[in-house]
Amino acid sequence: MVLELLEDLWDDAEASGLDEPELLRYRSNLLGRDLRLTNFGGGNTSAKVHMPDPVTGEVVEVLWVKGSGGDLGTITREGFATLYMDRLRALRQRYRGVEEEDAMALLYPQCTFGANPRAASIDTPLHAFLPFRHVDHLHPDWAIALAAAANGKDHLEHLYNDTGVRLRWIPWKRPGFELAVWLERAIQEDPSVDGFLLASHGLFTWGGTARESYHNTLRVLDAIGRYVTRRVSARGASIFGGARVTTRSDAPGLVRAVLPALRGRMGGPIAHFDGRPEVLRFVNSARAQALAHQGTSCPDHFVRTKVRPLFVEWDPASGDETALLKATLDGLASYRLDYAAYYEAHRRPDSPPMRSGDPTVVLIPGVGMLTFGRSKPEARITGEFYVNAIHVMEGATCLGDDGASDVPGVVDNYVALPPDEAFNIEYWSLEEAKLRRLPPEKELSRKIALVVGASPGIGRAICRRLAADGAHVVAADINLQMAEAAADTARAAAGKEVAIAVETDATDRASVKAALDRVVAHFGGVDILVYVAAVFYPPAENGRIPDDQWRKTLEVNLTGAMIVADEAGRVMAEQGTPASIVFISSANAVVAKRGSWAYDVGKAALNHLTREMAIEFAPKVRVNAVAPASVVEGSVQFPRERVISSLEKYGVPFNASDTTEELRNRLADYYAQRSLLKRRVAPEDVAEAVFLVASGRLGATTGQIIPVDAGLVEAFLR
Repeated sequence: MVLELLEDLWDDAEASGLDEPELLRYRSNLLGRDLRLTNFGGGNTSAKVHMPDPVTGEVVEVLWVKGSGGDLGTITREGFATLYMDRLRALRQRYRGVEEEDAMALLYPQCTFGANPRAASIDTPLHAFLPFRHVDHLHPDWAIALAAAANGKDHLEHLYNDTGVRLRWIPWKRPGFELAVWLERAIQEDPSVDGFLLASHGLFTWGGTARESYHNTLRVLDAIGRYVTRRVSARGASIFGGARVTTRSDAPGLVRAVLPALRGRMGGPIAHFDGRPEVLRFVNSARAQALAHQGTSCPDHFVRTKVRPLFVEWDPASGDETALLKATLDGLASYRLDYAAYYEAHRRPDSPPMRSGDPTVVLIPGVGMLTFGRSKPEARITGEFYVNAIHVMEGATCLGDDGASDVPGVVDNYVALPPDEAFNIEYWSLEEAKLRRLPPEKELSRKIALVVGASPGIGRAICRRLAADGAHVVAADINLQMAEAAADTARAAAGKEVAIAVETDATDRASVKAALDRVVAHFGGVDILVYVAAVFYPPAENGRIPDDQWRKTLEVNLTGAMIVADEAGRVMAEQGTPASIVFISSANAVVAKRGSWAYDVGKAALNHLTREMAIEFAPKVRVNAVAPASVVEGSVQFPRERVISSLEKYGVPFNASDTTEELRNRLADYYAQRSLLKRRVAPEDVAEAVFLVASGRLGATTGQIIPVDAGLVEAFLR
């Protein structure tokens, strides 16, 4: 087999010794690894395997097929549904027509082999009724370009003449039991074809073994790819009608200007920006708006990208940030009205209630593409799906030279799903059931938290705690290495895309603005600000603090908090959605003592800044502070010299040969014994308080200082 565009990744040494289910997993991972072959979460693979029945011991035929919601590139053995083939065939005999195909899907659980909890997908019968041991159903851009071309069926003969690959055209039909019957009939009528091309949908290929199926899939796709890409290359710069506008040099700044307000109007999803060349070539083109309005063709694309994207109508040659923001928000309002009209025009008495009328894809000429989701991965993957759709439109329009078409609703030879069929996919009862199976969102889901002072101890614990409950976290610190370590703890708690690290100097407004620009560009805005950054200088031998250390302490502990909150407050105001600012204060703010004038005065002023900003930022933004007693564990504010200074001040005995950690434990124990609860205050205790006050659990609280000091009598408010 000679491939020009694809690579045969099959390794006989790696595959040897694998049983049939593991060979299916191996083949699936190879196919899913290349996003040219199928999109994330898309496609299905299957194998018919003979296995002993767990009850009778009799050898039976079992269909192993990718379970609902799985991803081929990452699927494991446990990701496949398993069903008795004899029971699936019995369903075929029971089937009476398309009007009852949804009811058939409700019977799939009754066909489960081995008490497997993995839900079977709606594509299960498509694999079951094809008479091949191994079947691959993929959504490759090249194949869908053919399937979404108005003259796609006519091209199949040219494809055969050019490459020797013979495909059978299957007219559009929503995935399900009826389509499975169509495929069964088609292979009976023409058993020598290499595969099926499903109009507006995707490709089916097969083989007698896992390796044969994999190789046949690559052979067919490589041939289609060669056929389509030659025509795309021939079109050159005239693709999509050629360029209408050029990309703005200030595109990142325009994204910053638009995202917070747009995200706020949409209820606070997580955002992703894509400015790759193929996206810009599309959004800047003469035919982009007309093609985008058509919507997507492949059901897998459509479920992510909705009926169509929002195409922002503005002039990038002369418009400024204000003009773009107005055009975007006006476009959003129009999109919502159009979406509601689309729902009303196509809904039936048993249709699920209308979901959000907001777009998941926003196309901006001269700038790029914004996509939105419940999480960063979902927002990014939605963008990947629309890039797939761009590739499909690219291929379909470039296939238009080989024949005219009178198919209604065609733009430059590209055919999208008609609105009624699109609605039948989006509001399909089986899709609704799949959505209901998704795990519930966590409490801070869709929230973006900026933690300034993300150093070991309290800052790192806060990053971990907020991420664990669903927040997307930006760990910021003047020391980028420390910020990265804090971001790593958040990623470990909730996934690799939930956190980023940013280097920033909280006392420098320009640095803070740059950090917030990075936050907005990456996630879309900011909903929670936690200011942890602080410094403490032990007093000199005379008990006093030098003037430069006094100034530095107040600059970091107080002025930095003001600058960061002020700048974050601007972003929050642009969003117009509920938000929360939390300062980390200290019990020292109300306890007078020797040796820490600057630190204590700065924290006392921070308490009052909390009250002032609560008034200033109301009613949308709550401002509170959390005031721990001394948290020694893991804190960079307790280097060896400060610990020794404190032990000496309090008369706590120690040995000079003790390790720093032993000295810290002595000091922490001393602090614990001063409290009513006789326990240390750990970073996690502070992080829990921050979570409570930043979340909706204390949603009626603002302008308050929440003590976390194990009951320090000296800090009781009087």
